[in-house]
Amino acid sequence: QVHLVESGGGLVQTGGSLRLSCAASGRTVSSYAMAWFRQAPGQEREFVATISGRRDNTHYAESVKGRFTISRDNAQNTVYLQMNSLKSEDTAVYYCAARVSGLAYPLQYEYDYWGQGTQVTVSS
Repeated sequence: QVHLVESGGGLVQTGGSLRLSCAASGRTVSSYAMAWFRQAPGQEREFVATISGRRDNTHYAESVKGRFTISRDNAQNTVYLQMNSLKSEDTAVYYCAARVSGLAYPLQYEYDYWGQGTQVTVSS
């Protein structure tokens, strides 16, 4: 079993930055594909970014491309989401997910483990 814990969320003004962290425990996730998804109030959960296992290939939703960066620190068994130039529409609960297969997909059902989420609120 893999346990994922997100942190780093909070309240930030439009144009500001936040860095989310996802700490994994139970197993080493360096070979796993990791992803971030988000869910805004009243909306479906949506894909944000993913990073493949081993080769660290990244893929982003169009809405965050150029503003968000996903990365991983295998020594810390942690994945990060650096969020810059935040907009009000980025307000959501952000979830970290892990896929045992190293192949990264932007589809929720492909992921095996999920964190509990961290709230990000962007105020104008």
